[in-house]
Amino acid sequence: MCGIVAYVGEQKAYPIIIKGLQRLEYRGYDSAGVALLENKSIEILKQAGKVSDLESYAANKNTNGHIGIGHTRWATHGVPNEINAHPHNSGDGKLAIIHNGIIENYDSLKKALQEKGHQFESDTDTEVLIHLIEDIKNHENCSLFEAVRLVLNEVIGAYAIVVIEKGTTDEFIAARKGSPLVIGVGEGEYFVASDASPIIEYTRNVVYLEDGEIARINKSEELDIKTISNVKKTPYIHELELSLDSIEKGGFSSFMLKEIFEQPKSIIDTLRGRINPTTKEITLGGILNYEQKIINADRIIIVACGTSWHAGLIGEYLFEDLSRISVEVEYASEFRYRNPIINKNDVVLAISQSGETADSLAALELAKEKGATLLGICNVVGSSIPRLTHAGSYTHAGPEIGVASTKAFTTQIIVLALMAIKMAHKKGTITISKYHEIITELELIPEKIEKILKKNDQIEKIAEKFKNATNFLYLGRGYNFPVALEGALKLKEISYIHAEGYPAAEMKHGPIALIDDNMPIVVIATKKGNYDKVVSNIQEVKARGGRLIAIVTEGDKTVKELADYCIEVPDSFDGLSPLLTNIPLQLLSYHIALMRGCNVDMPRNLAKSVTVE
Repeated sequence: MCGIVAYVGEQKAYPIIIKGLQRLEYRGYDSAGVALLENKSIEILKQAGKVSDLESYAANKNTNGHIGIGHTRWATHGVPNEINAHPHNSGDGKLAIIHNGIIENYDSLKKALQEKGHQFESDTDTEVLIHLIEDIKNHENCSLFEAVRLVLNEVIGAYAIVVIEKGTTDEFIAARKGSPLVIGVGEGEYFVASDASPIIEYTRNVVYLEDGEIARINKSEELDIKTISNVKKTPYIHELELSLDSIEKGGFSSFMLKEIFEQPKSIIDTLRGRINPTTKEITLGGILNYEQKIINADRIIIVACGTSWHAGLIGEYLFEDLSRISVEVEYASEFRYRNPIINKNDVVLAISQSGETADSLAALELAKEKGATLLGICNVVGSSIPRLTHAGSYTHAGPEIGVASTKAFTTQIIVLALMAIKMAHKKGTITISKYHEIITELELIPEKIEKILKKNDQIEKIAEKFKNATNFLYLGRGYNFPVALEGALKLKEISYIHAEGYPAAEMKHGPIALIDDNMPIVVIATKKGNYDKVVSNIQEVKARGGRLIAIVTEGDKTVKELADYCIEVPDSFDGLSPLLTNIPLQLLSYHIALMRGCNVDMPRNLAKSVTVE
């Protein structure tokens, strides 16, 4: 959730840390702070609000030093204010810490420390952690490296931490469990961050810390990494494929708009090398050795959260429709707590943009204990889900900075479609002609999305009509029911308008009571699937005065006569239609949010990567 940046080397630390925090602000923007070491003293500067507020506050302060740590917060324990902002000091002022995650047993640890005389200023679990490190370090008379290792054997929960010590200006300690942490390796310098975006400007060489690992990072030495059980580890250096351009706005007014318009390219990148141009054979190298397990599985259990859960629902339709494999889609947050029945012949597939979603990782751990085959679909190379699962596929969407997911969603559907079509072909549950027809349609999707994006001005005009609405209802059937859910979620996330997604046929079982001439109804009514049934639902809405926005297939005349506003999308295979119908809903949400003065990239109370439960 929170963003972590740290630097040690010959450069001034503060500018590097501030720039890094700005790139990580999508992970949390309740408060921000830095701790800098100079002349063997720790200078802490922090403010409630955004990184820009911290910059303004620090403008006339001492920001010297060649070693420092920085943090942008998404609040868990304690309200967003200056006191609860990170970094936090130890009681004796000799240590400072930044932390992403939650220490679940912080309350009992805090009480034990208070009995020893420790006093706390904040309401955070993080301050408890740094006091515990101080206590152990003093009691055991050991190094900071060893004190952190001992403490992490006592804490329960998730963490990514960096700790600095007064008087030590050439090294700090970093550790992780359940929250991501990347170490950038430079010439006589090191960088630490929650992801690679603050690092790429300075080095392409990175080390991904594994769960339960601690690193002593000294600017003049090789990385010293060990586990919390004191086993020495050899760091493996990866080369980043990320480009600096990909994490900039590139002339767009927001990351969200940029990422909406990047979807044709992201889909091409996700398809690249996976469909043979001559034979049309699908190759998903990541799951090649597990194809037979998928085909023979009793069922596929998809676990995900938020937008990824909606992609999973579309995956369910695709797998069951095409490859005739039974699929269940579960909220990862509920899956682990309801004592689920998991068998060795089950395949558990986790979908996550970041690859770090805490609930999805916990669901995978549970499935692993039960002996299931674990697969993953995610966007971030080297993240936790790919390391935990037996196999999987990356989406190649490129960095997604906007908190509300757009291109990650469409590329997740692409990977799910490739998997389902591949399994259907191998099982013989679709004909060869149908197989080639779907592949052809799949390859045309980027071009069709480009065509929809040209309707941006039309969608902006529709948004103007509904920017002051207080409620929205989204309706869809079949493959487009999950799109209705996703459209409603996007509107809620970034415009703060209450919205609900429903199967169109369920409208009569409750939501129809809400419809009046103030209620905008968005209906996905493409020609494929249950078109006639959806038209009947539209007529029911119209009869009750609802204001209709319809997503229709090009050339539609029936719905056009009924709806107040129509947005046309190209015709496509029914199972791929969500890739098209979703685009106008993303743009509609974007424009409404913008007209309401909302921050589309950093909506209130949300963070991009949910690394806590």
